[in-house]
Amino acid sequence: MVKLPKNLAEKLEKLKEIILNMQSLIVAYSGGVDSTFLLRISQDVLKDRVLAVIVQSEIYPQREIKYAVRIAKDLKVPFLILRTEPLKNKSFLRNSLKRCYFCKREVFSKIRKIAKEKNFAFVSDGSNYDDLSDFRAGFKAGREFKVRTPLIEAKFTKEEIRYVSKFLGLHTWDKPPLACLATRVPYGLRIEREYLKRIDRAENYILSMGIRQVRVRDYKKMARIEVLSEDFPTIVNNSKRITKYLHKLGYLLVTLDLEGYTPGKRINRNSFI
Repeated sequence: MVKLPKNLAEKLEKLKEIILNMQSLIVAYSGGVDSTFLLRISQDVLKDRVLAVIVQSEIYPQREIKYAVRIAKDLKVPFLILRTEPLKNKSFLRNSLKRCYFCKREVFSKIRKIAKEKNFAFVSDGSNYDDLSDFRAGFKAGREFKVRTPLIEAKFTKEEIRYVSKFLGLHTWDKPPLACLATRVPYGLRIEREYLKRIDRAENYILSMGIRQVRVRDYKKMARIEVLSEDFPTIVNNSKRITKYLHKLGYLLVTLDLEGYTPGKRINRNSFI
């Protein structure tokens, strides 16, 4: 019988202990690798004392909302969809380095209210140990609303979460990283509803070609496509189709980032001249 390596088995037991001590828990659920792993372990430990809350707004691709709902149903975990409205927040629309803070503040404040109404002891999210080394403006909002991060507490890295997820048979073990559509707009450029809609449509079009990971960075009149280097041939072979489609969306210039997709890549207003 295949077993987990000792260090991962110990971390998993630590995670279960942390969750058990919470007694009841709401998981802010995106359908991604980390939150799915957390939701599965929470269900194993707490049974029916777990609720998944799936956030829906104009900054999240609809395809990801549908996927999260499907996985929650597959796991047989009770869930509800929470509607948020970040585009009504002027501070969010300014698109400063604190953008994620303003978004998460609304999310966590509303989930905290749900927890109080439904008598859940804690709210958690799927942040992992690697996130501590990255710039995460949303962490401040989490601290303000006392959101627990069990994966960080148990020191689970992204690679370890993928490994154990595969061991547990979770379909999300190799799912590409998630990020809201607002991350495609360089810091400093105001976020507009029309930008988010065309980014979503552009990415859906490219994904339909069999590419699993894509970011379409929006510079108003220019689109910069980021895919993994192994997907460059697909983009090049379909360049005319892609360019024609993105021109219809309002982009005058369509480019391919030769560095390829890199998680956590930072872009700002001055990164394109």
